[in-house]
Amino acid sequence: GIPDGYRHMNGYGSHTFKLVNSNNEAVYCKFHFKTDQKAKNIPVEEAGRLSGSDPDYSNRDLFNNIEGGKFPTWSFFVQIMTFEQAKKWQFNPFDLTKVWPHGEFPLIKAGKLVLNKNPDNYFAEV
Repeated sequence: GIPDGYRHMNGYGSHTFKLVNSNNEAVYCKFHFKTDQKAKNIPVEEAGRLSGSDPDYSNRDLFNNIEGGKFPTWSFFVQIMTFEQAKKWQFNPFDLTKVWPHGEFPLIKAGKLVLNKNPDNYFAEV
């Protein structure tokens, strides 16, 4: 389906990153943002109509909800792969065409993203 605006879609970091802790121990990781508003889709026909008649639909929906005090949130998760796991894993962990299986690399809740303020100057801040 086609997401009904930004508030109703998940976000995923395609790339693999390296995190280093205070003991200088490093791991590879992937980032996941899961919408707390619940995923919601719109029909293809409606999406087509909106793209032609109201291309700012998603931006306005996000702005109006934040302005109205309905701050959208996403739960933030990481997947962790040690260097040792990466050496033995069947694929290159940096391959953008591969997904790390959650069974081997479970999602670990790391926080929450809250959009609680609209930009004062959209073009300078977004």
